[in-house]
Amino acid sequence: MRYHFLKRFALLAALQAAGLPSALAQEVADKIYSGGPVLTMEDSLPQAEAVAVKNGKILAVGASADLEKHKGANTELVDLGGQTMIPGFVDAHGHVFMVGFQAKSANLLPAPDGQTNDIPALQKQIQDWMKGNEAQIKSTNLIPGFGYDDSQLSEQRHPTRDDLDAVSRDTPIYIIHQSGHLGVANSKALEIVGYTARTKDMPGGVIRRDDKGNPTGVLEETAHFEALVKLTSSIDAAGAEAMFLAGTDMAKSYGYTTAQEGRAMPGQVKAMEATAAAGKLEIDVTVYPDVLVDRDMIKEKVSRDYTNRLRVVGAKLTIDGSPQGFTAWRDRPYYNPPENYRADYAGFSAATSDEVFDAIDWAFENDIQILTHSNGEAASDLLLAAIQTAEEKHGRADRRPVLIHGQFLREDQVDRAAALKVFPSLFPMHTFYWGDWHRDRTVGPELADNISPTGWFRKRGLAFSSHHDAPVALPDSMRILSATVTRRSRSGDIIGPDQRVDVVTALKAMTIWPAYQHFEEDTKGSIAPGKLADFVILSDNPTAIDPEKLHDIKVMETIKEGNTIYTAPPASGE
Repeated sequence: MRYHFLKRFALLAALQAAGLPSALAQEVADKIYSGGPVLTMEDSLPQAEAVAVKNGKILAVGASADLEKHKGANTELVDLGGQTMIPGFVDAHGHVFMVGFQAKSANLLPAPDGQTNDIPALQKQIQDWMKGNEAQIKSTNLIPGFGYDDSQLSEQRHPTRDDLDAVSRDTPIYIIHQSGHLGVANSKALEIVGYTARTKDMPGGVIRRDDKGNPTGVLEETAHFEALVKLTSSIDAAGAEAMFLAGTDMAKSYGYTTAQEGRAMPGQVKAMEATAAAGKLEIDVTVYPDVLVDRDMIKEKVSRDYTNRLRVVGAKLTIDGSPQGFTAWRDRPYYNPPENYRADYAGFSAATSDEVFDAIDWAFENDIQILTHSNGEAASDLLLAAIQTAEEKHGRADRRPVLIHGQFLREDQVDRAAALKVFPSLFPMHTFYWGDWHRDRTVGPELADNISPTGWFRKRGLAFSSHHDAPVALPDSMRILSATVTRRSRSGDIIGPDQRVDVVTALKAMTIWPAYQHFEEDTKGSIAPGKLADFVILSDNPTAIDPEKLHDIKVMETIKEGNTIYTAPPASGE
């Protein structure tokens, strides 16, 4: 007996001296977190007391006493102080590069995220921003603004070129609607872009005009995107890097350890790669280049692995536009659109049927994941038909095609998506920002209850992800959580009580399920041994407070692979 003990001890000592791993040795952790609840998102162990981390990965999870065996002389013991640890948030759909554009623009968001609730306030916000950003204006020859929302302006209309000319006629001004699908140019910007009374509307876009045919400055969809590209073409490499990093900084401040650029142009991909190669990314970024722009680039760059924290995951397709902006493509007329729309107006497509079928076919043929922006019912009908056709041709495989937004899905489309294994990335935060608008203007009271139908998917036992689509809204993780659970609108109405889900489900839709969406469920999205040590520390336990207070929870710390990359500033008075 004593001989076998000594032999076992000698073997262990020899292995340790050689620096070799041994099942007989307990690994020593770099850090052990304890002192607060740990919500793991693992059904086998939903809550734990402590987490041990080694070399950027999770070593062990469980009771504090059980993890004592991983404590060594140099192990850092981190006291959560009663705060709650959860997995790092995984961005299911956002535009981190454009979040940087938002961060470097005049803030035109309405309350509660800004102060722009009428056109005079919008003009003042632009003027105030100009006073502190002279160098940027000079280098880019542009005064940018982001986030105005006609549904929240007291005038209940879009600003016009005349409204912006009152701020400046000499320097181009371009402001972007909160949806990201419309914009407004002043006269100088229209001159640079080349839009005049003689300019014809392009497919998938509208140049709004006055009764004489002159552009009012309001641009929809393709017309907006083409104008934006031309007006931002002077941004150099340093400016692009600063914009990108401003976006990742904002993402990590809301607890995201993985961000997404959900519709990248080739120039943006190049800029992001340069920033990543310089070692400047603190969080992972997933990228989906536009499938209608450069497919060869997508095929060349798509990968299951990160390079310097950047990864091209798949392709992005956009079929229609914004539901709150009346550019989503519906299967019926809008409920109560603005007076200038015809009674039969149902929105429009941003891509032709041939383009959609061809893009989906290409993605399936090459086993490339495709994310498709589809808001209106008609857009989703086209998407699902194209997926079914491509699957019949190329066979079923683990491609995980994603339906982005699905604001106006019918219940039969939910069943069809499930049958085709289309993964839904939904936008329940819309219930807070535009639930009242959908109820009163876009779809009416009955159909508004079913926007972003998380309840329908859960009733069928299906997973989904919840996203922010920033810069459409701030990448506010707690606003997403609150809206997914309560569906409480700005006015306090509950938009679709039957579509509400519980807190744990809502958290899974921000962690483990979007990790699955990105083919990363084995390395991210839950707190389990072997996964990356990506965590968020919250001020309160979201499963233990009044759901109506979820939006008041603060992100206190963001941790990427065991290293703190964001700490909340002290509250005023501390």
